[in-house]
Amino acid sequence: MTLRAESGLERLLHSGEFAVTAEVVPPRGADATLLRKQAEALRGFADAVNVTDNPTSSAHMSSVAGAAVVAAAGLEPVVQIATRDRNRLAITADLLGAWALGARNLLCLSGDPISSGDHPDAADVRDLDVVELVRFAVALRDEGRLLSGRTIESAPRYFVGVADVPLADAYDPGRLEAKLEAGADFVQTQIVYDVEALAGWADGARGRGVFERAFVLVGIAPLRSVRTARYLSDQLGVPVPESVVRRLDVAADPGAEGVAMAVEILHGLRALEGIAGAHIMGLGREELVRRVIEDAGLLPRPRPVSETA
Repeated sequence: MTLRAESGLERLLHSGEFAVTAEVVPPRGADATLLRKQAEALRGFADAVNVTDNPTSSAHMSSVAGAAVVAAAGLEPVVQIATRDRNRLAITADLLGAWALGARNLLCLSGDPISSGDHPDAADVRDLDVVELVRFAVALRDEGRLLSGRTIESAPRYFVGVADVPLADAYDPGRLEAKLEAGADFVQTQIVYDVEALAGWADGARGRGVFERAFVLVGIAPLRSVRTARYLSDQLGVPVPESVVRRLDVAADPGAEGVAMAVEILHGLRALEGIAGAHIMGLGREELVRRVIEDAGLLPRPRPVSETA
C-alpha cells in the first residue's frame, strides 16, 4: 500500500503504528457545546475521531458540521457519509464541504434502516450504493472527477474507509471484497467481543489478501452492564458471548470489568497478524475510551510521521 491521501491517520498507519480511532455523536440540537466537549475529552487519546451521520436513522446535527467542530478541537475527523439520506448532488456537496471544514478521512456507509429511526416515513434515498460511493470518492481524489464526468481543481483527497461486520451470522466476504475493489483504503469493523472468532475471520481475510489492500481497525466497546450487553446483542446485532455476560453479571463493579475485558480484547487484537488498529467506542462515555487506551498501554499516542520530521 502507498500513500494516496492527505490524512494524518493514513500516515500513522503507514508508519506501522497501531492506530486508535474513536467516535463522537453530533447532538440532536443546534448547540455544539457537548460535541466540542466530547472531542476535547478524546484529544491526545485517539488518532482520529469518527463523526457519526444520523446514527440509528435518527435526526442529529450533520456529520459535516460535526467534522468542523472536531477539527477545531484539535482532532482529525473521520466524516461519516451514509447513502441512505442523500442523492449524488448532496453527496458531492458534502464531500467538498467536509474537506473545506477540515475532514481528511471519510467513512462510506449505507446507513441504518429508515424504519429503525425517528422518521420512519422519510424517503430512503440511496441514489448511490456504498460501493459506488467509495468508487466516487476515490475518483474524486485521484482524478478530480465528478459523477457527471467533469473534472474539478482542488479536489478533496480523502483517506477512504468502509465498515465491515466480520462476526455476522451470515457474513458475506464478497461485500468487503467489492468495497476494496472500489478502492477503499481502510476498514472499521463492528464491535468485537470474541477474539478467537475474529482470529478465524482474520485467517480467511489474510488468505484473500485483505490486509495487503487495506488497513483493518477492529471495533471495541467497553460494556457497562449486562443491560448494555443485551442491548447491543438484541437491538444492534452485535455478537456478545454468554461468557462475557456472565463476567459482567458476577462482577462487583460491572463498569470496571467491562473496561478490563476491553483491554484484554485489545491485547488479543494486537497479537493478530494484519490488524492495524482499534476503533474504540464509548457508547456515550468518553472517559471509558480514555481508560481503555490508558490501561492498554497505548499512551502517549504518536504523532503522524510528517509532523515529527
